[in-house]
Amino acid sequence: MNKWYLAILLLSLACVTQAQHVIKGRITDATTGDPIPFAAVGLKGGSAGGNTDFDGNYSFAARQLSDSIFVSYIGYQRATKAVQPGLAEQTIDFQLMAGSSQLREVRVYAKGENPAFRIIRNAVAAKSTHDWRNLKAYEYESYVKNEFDVNKISDQFRKGPIGKKITGPLEKLQKIAGDDGKPIIPIFLSESFSDYYHRRNPELTKERINKTKITGVGITDGSTFSQFIGSAFQQYNFYENWLPILRKEFISPIADGWRGSYDYFLGDTIQIDNAPCYEIEVTPRRAQDLAFVGKIWIDTADYALRQVDLRISGDANINYVESIAIQQQLTVVEDSTTKQRAWLPKQTRVLIDVKEFTKNSVGFLAKFFVSNRNFKINQPREATFYNPAVELADHYREQKDNYWQQIRPDSLTAEERTAYSLIDSVKNIPIVRSYTQILSIIANGYQRIYNGIELGPFLSTGAFNTIEGLRLRAGFRTNAEFSKVWVLSGYLAYGFKDNVMKYGADAKYIISRKPWAEIGASTSYDLEQIGLTTEAVGNNSLFATYSRFGRYRRGYYQREYMSYIRAELIKGLTPMIGIRRRSFEPLYNFAYVNNGDPSGQSGTYQNTELITELRIAKNELFIYNDNDRVSLGTAQSPIYTLRYSLGLQNTLGGDFNYHRFTLTMADNFRVGILGRSFYTLSAGYTPSTLPYPLLFPHLGNQSLFYVGNAFNMMNYFEFLSDRYASLKYEHNFEGLLFNRLPAIKRLKWRTLLNVNVLYGGARQANRDIIPDYDLQGNPIPGFGSLNPSTPYVEVGYGIDNIFKFFRIEAIHRLTYLNQPTTIDGVKINRFAVKASAYFTL
Repeated sequence: MNKWYLAILLLSLACVTQAQHVIKGRITDATTGDPIPFAAVGLKGGSAGGNTDFDGNYSFAARQLSDSIFVSYIGYQRATKAVQPGLAEQTIDFQLMAGSSQLREVRVYAKGENPAFRIIRNAVAAKSTHDWRNLKAYEYESYVKNEFDVNKISDQFRKGPIGKKITGPLEKLQKIAGDDGKPIIPIFLSESFSDYYHRRNPELTKERINKTKITGVGITDGSTFSQFIGSAFQQYNFYENWLPILRKEFISPIADGWRGSYDYFLGDTIQIDNAPCYEIEVTPRRAQDLAFVGKIWIDTADYALRQVDLRISGDANINYVESIAIQQQLTVVEDSTTKQRAWLPKQTRVLIDVKEFTKNSVGFLAKFFVSNRNFKINQPREATFYNPAVELADHYREQKDNYWQQIRPDSLTAEERTAYSLIDSVKNIPIVRSYTQILSIIANGYQRIYNGIELGPFLSTGAFNTIEGLRLRAGFRTNAEFSKVWVLSGYLAYGFKDNVMKYGADAKYIISRKPWAEIGASTSYDLEQIGLTTEAVGNNSLFATYSRFGRYRRGYYQREYMSYIRAELIKGLTPMIGIRRRSFEPLYNFAYVNNGDPSGQSGTYQNTELITELRIAKNELFIYNDNDRVSLGTAQSPIYTLRYSLGLQNTLGGDFNYHRFTLTMADNFRVGILGRSFYTLSAGYTPSTLPYPLLFPHLGNQSLFYVGNAFNMMNYFEFLSDRYASLKYEHNFEGLLFNRLPAIKRLKWRTLLNVNVLYGGARQANRDIIPDYDLQGNPIPGFGSLNPSTPYVEVGYGIDNIFKFFRIEAIHRLTYLNQPTTIDGVKINRFAVKASAYFTL
């Protein structure tokens, strides 16, 4: 018996020893250094192997070793390395190079249908059950890490005068991404820890950023960046039909219209957290479409999405971006009371690889990692709790390493630890500081000159027109370094032909930031032009600058005083009340009938008005930039602006009593695969009898450039109304047409269509107030107005994204074609081709 026991024991020890060959390692991208999750790893010619986890790590045991180990994953070149024989444990790391992203060539369909279709069909049908947006509420803690790097540094750039000054001091500290030794130089690294909250009805979100750690080239005050680095800007939900990324929208592999956008291949069934899941490879039906290629994993029991590893290739109709990769793991959370379950994102990793702008420049990498924990669902908080949507906690800056060691889900890699010291080295290089300052001036238009005081904007420094001749302007503004509550600005301008000094001054005091409330006052004296006032042009600074050039028709000097108070009473509801006094001093022959007596004419006037405004913007997201807040728009909700002005006669010298109403509604919406539409509806009405400069002059555009907020085939001051309604509509088909044309699809052109319609008119009383002649017998020009029964209509169509920068549009004027010139003798054009240039992805 002892002999048998000994034999069995020896046999067992032999089996155990045979099974103790453990191979482990990490799989990373050779270009970016980022981990590659869910890759297949195995021994060549054997059955032992496994898959990498979310951080690219793998480990498996084998009873018998072969001579090599391989790694395979869609979108990368297959890689093989030798295995050392006889070792009980060994570590083998791989750096994979990007390769083909095509589906497998061999496809076997059961009963004539792709077997993956049934799974996708069931997953789409179950979306409403698993989509976390359908919960009453959810919240979690979130750790976010962001990194921006410079990569693809060409030898020519490194050897150039700029490259030497940048890369020379970093030779000893370069961060190496892979076996090929390509350097990656980090320029920004941040970490944040926050609490994220969402409520469905009403739909509200909030992120409270508790702690941040930021270092980067050109970063002076981290308060603005601290609001961008949290999880609020890293929300990726593949249960939605369209995912917004970089202000573009990509169709989900489980969107309602999945079959027309993707091809699918059913792979293996693998275990994820001890649950069997279908592995499905997806690829766009057209490479230029804004769609994903990669893998998704769907639970075999309830068809919930468990994991995604998707990327966007460089063939997609998007500029400057070589690839975008998104990996996400989801975890199930259950409501203990209702037993409702939902799958929420546990970990998300995003990588954006930006191309070199020129052959001899550099590329950029943007990396985002989000880890969520401590989920709670169906416990909504009071609606007031969610305001503001992004909030910085007191003492939010945290640099102590021991705090972050406790918060991080995993410790920093050696490369990330090196990144912190690299960034400090880069930003202290003199030429980097100089270029950072130049880029800041280009972006902001201002240059810091002394403790919180900035000079600019430089775009408005000079102009030339028929009234002023050469116009020079110098201005300034203050920033948060000057004061946290006071914001001051001003300018001086001088025309060398009219020899008149112009000026402007503005002061704002921030009463409260939570909720936002401010009070302000301003004064100015400057040259204006009928139909091209600052109020009409709006915030289009380039068009405003252009309008200062050339011939001034019906120019006038205006002196203005204004004071106001604005406050957000509740989230999305911001009223304003102010009082304004303006003078009108025309530089052309102008008069109006005073008090209905033709013998009593006036050539100038003053008006005082009480202004009330209500802005309604549901779910609008703001970030706070020093002493200002910047709107990032609303989530699928229109923005309404209602304004009422009351003219006050005999108050502060006002000459008129009047009422004036305006209403604006602006929004955009997705039209499925057809693209996105943008529209603005506006209306105005004044029942009072007033000189025409106080009515509604419609903004025309006589330039060669397309202007979005103007009627582009209408001349300056061609039409004026005392009541009107207008629609400005533009639809961008994106790559819908050109993506399907083999000869030109690589140009990434995009088609667009727009329609502008204006109804309006002026009552006879407002015509009669302008006499034909003044008291000396000189003719007085009137104004043109629309026929209330005939709208002004123009339509345009064109091509966007030419050379990734230009837009060319052909515009037809369809109505009011009978008169060859306007009332001022300016020729009317029926057709024009206009261009514009802007940065777009």
